[in-house]
Amino acid sequence: MRGVLRGLATPLLLIAAVAVVTLIGVLGGDQIQTSLVEMLIRMVVVVGMWVFIGNSGVISFGHIGFMCIGAYAAAWATVDPNWKSIMLTGLPDALQNNQYPIPVGIAGAAVLAAVVALLLGAAIMRLSGIAASIATFAFLMIINSVYSNWDSVTAGTSSIIGIPTVVGPWLAFGFAAAAILVAHLFAVSRIGLMLRASRDDEVAAKASAVNVLRVRLLAFVLSAAIVGAGGAIWGHFLGILTADTFYLSLSFITLAMLVVGGLGSLSGAVLGVVLVTVVVEVLRRLEQGVPIGSATFVLPEGSQELGLGLVLALIMIFRPNGIAAGRDLVWPRRWTRAGRVKPRVVPERRTAEIEASGH
Repeated sequence: MRGVLRGLATPLLLIAAVAVVTLIGVLGGDQIQTSLVEMLIRMVVVVGMWVFIGNSGVISFGHIGFMCIGAYAAAWATVDPNWKSIMLTGLPDALQNNQYPIPVGIAGAAVLAAVVALLLGAAIMRLSGIAASIATFAFLMIINSVYSNWDSVTAGTSSIIGIPTVVGPWLAFGFAAAAILVAHLFAVSRIGLMLRASRDDEVAAKASAVNVLRVRLLAFVLSAAIVGAGGAIWGHFLGILTADTFYLSLSFITLAMLVVGGLGSLSGAVLGVVLVTVVVEVLRRLEQGVPIGSATFVLPEGSQELGLGLVLALIMIFRPNGIAAGRDLVWPRRWTRAGRVKPRVVPERRTAEIEASGH
């Protein structure tokens, strides 16, 4: 049992920390709860991105495309059929004439995003470095163009409305916790270890019989599934979808969260989401105006983007590996089961004990 808990130290500690943040946010009122739910959903997306980016070392600019795919897939399944029959006339009959339970919609979103990732990744994962990154950005552009113009299926530049809004703080926390656990289990799996080996030294990994294409593709598919599920719960939080939501702005902020926290660890991905959310929310409040005595202090519009860019620049200069610097949360090593500190064994004393025992 202790071995299991030791192996799950990172996800358990992260989930506990996120639970504390969620509880504080819930007690803080409705306005804070809205920001809290957005943060938790972005945490699902960023952790999903980390599954591929953090373990493979390949920067992907296109993962928000999978979020878009997941959000629309869930909407197709859960929106009222009467509205779909008027606005989404190009949907298959099974979707157009039926309204499925929300868990079915979320599962379908994850599956559809994974299938698209499998087809896309079969080609892109043969590339590496900047070529792969540019290819993923091209995918994002294609998704945005298709979903913005496919009127009979996505409502084009109009919005899909009437999506059931069921996602609150604790449900979003549940999805964030599940994403953290899945990401950790993948990272410590055999495939995750081989993927990181290819990240650190691709030539040596291939010489050790690691199929780099296969492990990257598996990580890409799992990553897309998590991000697709994040898109689904995003839709069920907002209740309305527009294709332009899933483009450059959201891509930039999620990548910034990953970089600020650190690409090298799951803890960094989670920490980056919390830190960037705090910075953005503080700047947003200052843009709205903060009363100071008889005056009101107001920052100009666009301060959020400037502030986030400044934070990102400072991190890259002074902490290029991110806040977490590739380290994960673990149990204190010197603590025993009873919660006491283990006595340190001095090497000379240990040697004397061995000699005295005759072994």
